[in-house]
Amino acid sequence: MAFRSAFARAGAKKQVSPIANRGRKKSFFQRVYRDRYLLLLFLPCLIYYILFKYVPMWGVLISFKDFKPFIGFAGSNWVGFKHYINFFSNPDAWRIIRNTLLLGVYSLLWCFPFPIIFALALNEISRAKFKKFVQTVSYMPHFLSAVVVCGMLNSFLSPIRGIVNTLIKMCGGQAINFLSISGWFRTIYVASEVWQTLGWGAIVYLAAISNVDPQYYEAARLDGASRLRQVWSITLPCIAPTVATMLILRVGSVLEVGLEKVMLLYSPAIYETSDVIATYVYRQGLMSGNMSYASAIGLFSSVVNLVLLVAANYASKKFSDTGLF
Repeated sequence: MAFRSAFARAGAKKQVSPIANRGRKKSFFQRVYRDRYLLLLFLPCLIYYILFKYVPMWGVLISFKDFKPFIGFAGSNWVGFKHYINFFSNPDAWRIIRNTLLLGVYSLLWCFPFPIIFALALNEISRAKFKKFVQTVSYMPHFLSAVVVCGMLNSFLSPIRGIVNTLIKMCGGQAINFLSISGWFRTIYVASEVWQTLGWGAIVYLAAISNVDPQYYEAARLDGASRLRQVWSITLPCIAPTVATMLILRVGSVLEVGLEKVMLLYSPAIYETSDVIATYVYRQGLMSGNMSYASAIGLFSSVVNLVLLVAANYASKKFSDTGLF
């Protein structure tokens, strides 16, 4: 009986009265009022994602319909997986998927490790002014639009007055029309991506490196560890969770090859290596008016990215105990 009464008293203590609940609700609204300016700053971001990310999800249903703009969404006939079957039976489908996958994988292999190496190199610079100068110069390409970057590539790679071909001619070679040869497209695309994302991508890793406890380096120096050994044994293990998180996000967007840059660089002569899912969807949806067909291809790409994201997250949690969810 004594135990029962003790448990009853403990249960009574755990019960929360309505007055306490009211106090909690009041404190929540007080916190909202207190942080009202921060919430107002966040409001445009929330509205953007609601309008342009969540509301358009309803539109993926047209990939299962024979959508006619004049009839409307509700009046269009339901056709099931017809557009998906048509896409995979199209002889161009595997070429487009292959090009997209190769560009995504090449970008991952080159654009992901270089910012890490660049951040590690910047961290070893002792002169603060020189370090800031290098950081500033490396950030600048990120703020250039795709139109400007592609204009620079067209100018540099021009077979007539381009800098690259001028150097080739000075060395006794012949001018090469790089943008008209399908074999050069992937190299040009990936190299420009590395140049444009190198400095900006290093920001996250520099922030992670700055959080490493300096006492680790002091202890390593007392033990006679070299700079390279300190990077390998201290810096890399400490930033490993950040690297794993960024890798998961990067793997989840392998098929999201940039539409603007590809469209500005490619031409029908090099469709064999340059035509990707995004450009094919653009031609089918906006230029040919096949909205349902284009939506089916876009939904397929999104599903593949989701599967890759979940798989990368599962592998990361299994091997490193780091994951997004």
